[in-house]
Amino acid sequence: MLKNHEKFHSANGKRTILVADDEQINRAILGAILENDFEVLYAENGKEALEILEENREIISVVLLDLMMPVMSGMDLLRHLKEEPELQRIPVIVLTSDQTAEIECLSLGAIDFISKPYPQAGVILARVTRIIELSEDQQIIHSTERDPLTGLYNREYFYRYAEQFDQFHKEMDMDAIVLDVNHFHMINERYGKHCGDDVLRRVGESVRNVVRESGGIVCRRSGDTFMVYCPHREDYRDILENASVSFTEDASSDNRVRLRMGVYSRVDKVLDIERRFDRAKSASDTVRGSFAKTIGFYDSAMLETELYEERLVEDFSAAIRQEQFTVFYQPKFNVRSENPVLSSAEALVRWQHPELGMISPAVFIPLFENNGLIQKLDTYVWQHAAAQIRDWKDRLGVSVPISVNVSRIDMYDPGLVEEFQALLKKYELLPGEFLLEITESAYTQDSAQIISTVKRLRNLGFMIEMDDFGTGYSSLNMISSLPIDALKLDMKFIRDAFRDGKDTRLIELIIDIADYLNVPVIAEGVETEEQLNALRAMGCEIVQGYYFSRPVPAVEFERFLKG
Repeated sequence: MLKNHEKFHSANGKRTILVADDEQINRAILGAILENDFEVLYAENGKEALEILEENREIISVVLLDLMMPVMSGMDLLRHLKEEPELQRIPVIVLTSDQTAEIECLSLGAIDFISKPYPQAGVILARVTRIIELSEDQQIIHSTERDPLTGLYNREYFYRYAEQFDQFHKEMDMDAIVLDVNHFHMINERYGKHCGDDVLRRVGESVRNVVRESGGIVCRRSGDTFMVYCPHREDYRDILENASVSFTEDASSDNRVRLRMGVYSRVDKVLDIERRFDRAKSASDTVRGSFAKTIGFYDSAMLETELYEERLVEDFSAAIRQEQFTVFYQPKFNVRSENPVLSSAEALVRWQHPELGMISPAVFIPLFENNGLIQKLDTYVWQHAAAQIRDWKDRLGVSVPISVNVSRIDMYDPGLVEEFQALLKKYELLPGEFLLEITESAYTQDSAQIISTVKRLRNLGFMIEMDDFGTGYSSLNMISSLPIDALKLDMKFIRDAFRDGKDTRLIELIIDIADYLNVPVIAEGVETEEQLNALRAMGCEIVQGYYFSRPVPAVEFERFLKG
């Protein structure tokens, strides 16, 4: 009897066996041996056996197969089973007196043999039992090592098999490749999750088929990301093109999924497997959003960037403790009247590293956003900005509202509202003196939760500016329902609009949207008098940019307060 297995294949707790033999006496002998321990089904030829297998594929644990049968031989049935993925998992024990057939049977997937005339009943029962146990153990292992959607290796087993491959091929050059589906979330949105899952299955199958010939292995890393570990090759473009599939199973469809690829070629085997694929993923991210370039390669320049970024992350805690970060302030002017009037300022952080010098926020802000450190940096800026407002009120008798950036990760903090309340209480400030800038993209990624938090903040008196408006791809219908107090026009629009063509229609449209919402527009990145006058004529109320001042330290900013 089988023991210590929880999975049973029939109502009475017995596993099911199919005996396929055209001789009635052979079926009777095997039935007498097996029926006490198993449910036994019988077939008189290969065709009948195939029909029983297709109808009972989920419950049959093993097939005892005679080779010489009418209609369809046992050998032909083996060939058919080899081509059917759903039937391949069922182990086959061949019943034969022809030992010369064993090699061919093994090549077609047979797992064991029972010779004719049959050995003792105990031998047959023991071999059948053992084969079933081995098969079920193998299926359990297979289910734990595979991604249930695509059937590819999951990440843990993929890394393990990659390490084993290296152990036996120490001198072989290997490539780590990462494939991503561009804008996969839009496939789910437009065509539904069922279609998205189907796309992932077919992409996975295509990648596996392309790589299989070279001896590589494939994994679904997570979501819409796949990993390939294979002997070094140069035909990366072919892999990418062959892996691309259409949104539907119609191969002639021109509506194809766009993929991007990151390649870490001839990997450094001193690095652990996971690190190698992190490098390939970094290469893939360099071509994110690009229509012209779909393959990125990890190179020495990326290595230098990676080492530099690691240094910044390592030094972050010390920088916070030692206050290497300085808050600068850039004024915002109301330009509706002839003489611009200071209305507020934006707090912008700068990092003066003791060894690396001044580090651009364009470098460290995205880095800290990706690894979560931005939340701690934001809190640092909020504290310093609030303290500065208090200082100016006490020393100069002037209250100037300061806007601070609130990152998307901040918005997921359940204690955010209470943190801002505590900040106001500590420095005895009013909510209107502490403006909050939230990027448009934050609203579009998890709008329900973000909007709920923003409404709580506005109910307490905080003013909300939607930052980088025009870059988050929110719909007009969505914008009309968002709780905001100002739209902040991304500086890229200003630069593009006043470039050679001087096409300001998009800016005019955004100002019209703001008028409809009854909120002011803040234009940042304004550098010339021409830009200022044009924006004023279009109805823009507040302007920020180098035309008035670059971001400056608090001491230097005081000239705007005293003037």
